[in-house]
Amino acid sequence: MSTGEMEAWRALFGHDEPYDEQVDGIETAIETARDGGYTVIEGACGTGKTMLSLSAGLSLVRDPDSTYERVLVLTSVKQQLRQFETDLRTINENLPDEHEPVSGLTLVGKADVCPYNREHAAGFDDSVVYDRCETLRDRTRDLTGEGGSTTTGDLTAQARSQQVGLADSGRRDRGVRLLETAGETAPFAPDMPEYDDGRSGVEYCPFYAQYLDDLPAEGEGSPAEAVPFDLTSAGMVTPDDLVAKSVRHGTCPHSVMGAALGEVEVVIGNYYHAFDPTTLSAFTGALASEETFVVCDEAHMLEPRVRDLVSDGVADATIRDAVTELSRVIRPVRYEREGRETEGGSKTADAELVRAELAGSDVSFEELEATLEFLQDLRTELDRRVEAHLDTESPGWRSDLTTLSDDEIPLRDPSEPAVDALSEWAERAGYTDIHWVRSESVGAVVARILNEAEDEERTRAAPAVGRLLGEWNRRGHTDYFREIELERTWDETEPDDSWRRAYTARLSLHNCVPSGAIGERLAAFGGGVLMSATLAPMDAFAEVTGLRYLEDEADRPIVERRYGLHFPEENRESFAVAAPKFTYDNRGSPGGAGDEAHGVADDTTPTRRVYADALAEIAALPGNVLVGMPSYAEAEWAAGRLEANLDGKPVLLDVASDHVATESLKDEFFAGDGKVLVTSLRGTLTEGVDYGGDRLNAAVVCGVPIVNTSSPRTQAVRRAYDDEFGAGFEYALTVPAVRKARQALGRVIRSPEDVGARVFLDERYARESWDSVRGYLPNADEYQPVSPDMLELGLDRVRAQLETE
Repeated sequence: MSTGEMEAWRALFGHDEPYDEQVDGIETAIETARDGGYTVIEGACGTGKTMLSLSAGLSLVRDPDSTYERVLVLTSVKQQLRQFETDLRTINENLPDEHEPVSGLTLVGKADVCPYNREHAAGFDDSVVYDRCETLRDRTRDLTGEGGSTTTGDLTAQARSQQVGLADSGRRDRGVRLLETAGETAPFAPDMPEYDDGRSGVEYCPFYAQYLDDLPAEGEGSPAEAVPFDLTSAGMVTPDDLVAKSVRHGTCPHSVMGAALGEVEVVIGNYYHAFDPTTLSAFTGALASEETFVVCDEAHMLEPRVRDLVSDGVADATIRDAVTELSRVIRPVRYEREGRETEGGSKTADAELVRAELAGSDVSFEELEATLEFLQDLRTELDRRVEAHLDTESPGWRSDLTTLSDDEIPLRDPSEPAVDALSEWAERAGYTDIHWVRSESVGAVVARILNEAEDEERTRAAPAVGRLLGEWNRRGHTDYFREIELERTWDETEPDDSWRRAYTARLSLHNCVPSGAIGERLAAFGGGVLMSATLAPMDAFAEVTGLRYLEDEADRPIVERRYGLHFPEENRESFAVAAPKFTYDNRGSPGGAGDEAHGVADDTTPTRRVYADALAEIAALPGNVLVGMPSYAEAEWAAGRLEANLDGKPVLLDVASDHVATESLKDEFFAGDGKVLVTSLRGTLTEGVDYGGDRLNAAVVCGVPIVNTSSPRTQAVRRAYDDEFGAGFEYALTVPAVRKARQALGRVIRSPEDVGARVFLDERYARESWDSVRGYLPNADEYQPVSPDMLELGLDRVRAQLETE
């Protein structure tokens, strides 16, 4: 790299002096991306990965000889998203005078930026915002488009004129109040305005009308001209910034976000902005180009998150709604043919619309009828299978539905790839590939007819069902797994003895091997950085994310870097305690007789006694201590033991709950004197949470948090990974489990001043054996193997340091 190139990135580096690791990482990322490649970085907490990736990407974006136009940041953790925003502000604050500010934009959904939805005005809430928004947009375009009865300027003027006489502050005047959100006052009322088209009042969105009015005429400019602020000087624009700037002007924040998307230098979003097919096609597809330098943060989550995004499914209730929609489209034509009248006394009005739409498509009326019959029979078969499963697994379930829990009904042996049972049923019933595949076209036509008939753009069920059935028929049976998922809910409207009263059922098509989807999407970008504190082993990561294919088949360079903790070693103690394996066979069940306050078992097994003693020794350290258990049930057991064994130190128990409850628990943990927080390693408190400073002084992980291997879906992924990579158990189960454990311990040491203890509690971390995971710890030498009876002595030094702070 030339001296000039080095100076270029240093000007965009937000701090005085980079770490050595940052220098190496930035220069490696720049050189690799120039060749269309990716740099894979495992960097311990405090490495400065966020600033590293931004500096590398921006230096390429601002290089006139580079093809890169923007940096796209993808992260699955909200805290990390905030960190990128903060670091971008830091870059701008420290830019040399001759440099323009770096423009940045954070992407969120309509629910977060719609002014009406944010204030729950005009009938908006999160459950209806998308459908209601699309309907209002369509009506606004219909009123102002070709053949429309008014103009966008007239619509916005009418909405503003309703507020004549109102003070700019938005105070009440003549019974009307202006909409206020994000600290700004809109020029419109909280109620949706209506336009009198001579027949009735038509609701429209004044914010969207203003956006349309600001757009340049077709072919005469860029949509960015409708952005009501200067992108080149705005710097980092957060969602609240965007809403405030847009509402002040009276324009639609979500539309402005889309207009600004291709103009800013840094776009910050979630994985679904790059990997979800629906989001790509509707909103962010233009970003997936060779002009984009992509940063995948928390990249250890890339594989499981994308697997969810590229899997599919529809609920039984959605199939029911699709049946209803098809019936509503078929009925008027059928009634007309039979000489019967539809509701309202009209024989032909609806039938004419159906015939006209069918004539303009490749779908016949007979296909509508065939698809309706197919879906009705499909629901009947789904119902039969759920009842048969419950009769076998939970005899007597009809008499007490409250005993049922979440469940899976596999449609093939997950360990043996084969055609699924539902496809076999369809073939026996006389349904062919055509019925499955043509459901897609039928669903699209049905939605179009209903939206036209009701003059309302709504999300219909038929297209989603059609897409799922088409994919069900096309996808393979090794890399995709089909099942019926049963989620525990409660619906009082269903009969007392119906499983639908207790369950929501879902036909699910799981992508077991998302490496192809990940690799295909990464190939669309020019290059970039994938980074996390826990990626090792790198070979496994490169395989399951499709990077190895990019390197071998597409001839795009993949360069790996590992940066360990560079903070003072004397500030931390790290142990791997050779306690008996924390497996079910060794420890037994956490439930049963015992501590009535927590419903946990007595420590009747030797393994549980060892773990209870060790946890008490670690939890007694001064300050805050995080305890990570393999499950919430085990977390409940551990909390009960700690409450009994600790002398007065508060013990907080995390349970599976909503975001609000989790945030409240976290705030309680951070406040005041030292406490113990016990949680599941599969929860949200062991990853992506900032425990910097004195917020956390020790963390302990009990056992290796391998997911339930009896789950049919897990078995199917393991078998698919065996076929694809020859390492099913290792890649699908062991490696992700160790990454979870490492993430939890990585919360402790976040800066040069942090002091603390990190403890793996299970002999598989401490010793080499057939099921040892010590080889998956890239810094294994730092974790001193100790016996349980020597742990307390080993903690003495860090205890003394913490007591003197």
